[in-house]
Amino acid sequence: MKQVTIYTDGACSGNPGPGGWGAILKYRDIERELSGGEAQTTNNRMELLGVISALQALKEPCIVELWSDSKYVIDALSKGWAQGWRKKGWIKSDKKPALNVDLWEILLPLTEKHEMHYHWVKGHADNPYNNRCDALAVQAREKFA
Repeated sequence: MKQVTIYTDGACSGNPGPGGWGAILKYRDIERELSGGEAQTTNNRMELLGVISALQALKEPCIVELWSDSKYVIDALSKGWAQGWRKKGWIKSDKKPALNVDLWEILLPLTEKHEMHYHWVKGHADNPYNNRCDALAVQAREKFA
């Protein structure tokens, strides 16, 4: 299987408010940038859409190294929380309904197609790919501000 590295980030002005997401896919020496946004959304929705859009861009099953500064996304996937929410009818362990179910229902099947490895990266720090994703997300968000 091909090994692909994906970096994603989301941005929101107000929460909710106008938002954007950015993603970079790296395969060998090839890099592809993706971005998008919405007029009325939340930061977590933009974080999820960045990952969804990046995984949807893959044409075949891959070994994916996913890097994100979103603890929400990385923890929910790597610790199995989102899979547990789905099993329990989208109810969290605190008995409250899970948020962003529409996006999790898209994301979970996408992750199941690939061999996923999850990595949290500190946002707005010294990772150039995370910083570039942030810039893409902010640029996309500005179209809706």
